Amino acid sequence: MAKRLIPTLNRVLVEKIVPPSKTTAGILLPEKSSKLNSGKVVAVGPGTRDKSGNTIPVAVKEGDTVLLPEYGGTQVKLGEKEFHLFRDEDILGTLHD
Repeated sequence: MAKRLIPTLNRVLVEKIVPPSKTTAGILLPEKSSKLNSGKVVAVGPGTRDKSGNTIPVAVKEGDTVLLPEYGGTQVKLGEKEFHLFRDEDILGTLHD
């Protein structure tokens, strides 16, 4: 079983961020109240190539928090963790505090 995945071309490996289902006081939160489809970038491929052979780098880097589309991506399970593989152009943007 593989323990590490290095994406190829312009693919990005993302670990989705699961929002808390209850507050610190123990109040259960409705599922829709904190539904922001985001994730943390775990690994990034080298990028794709244009027609003349130049490398076009990926727009995000490891450690970025990104906004993901509601559907899409390829689900990958490595060990006990679950990841998703997206193409660079499928990522909607980066999130900053």
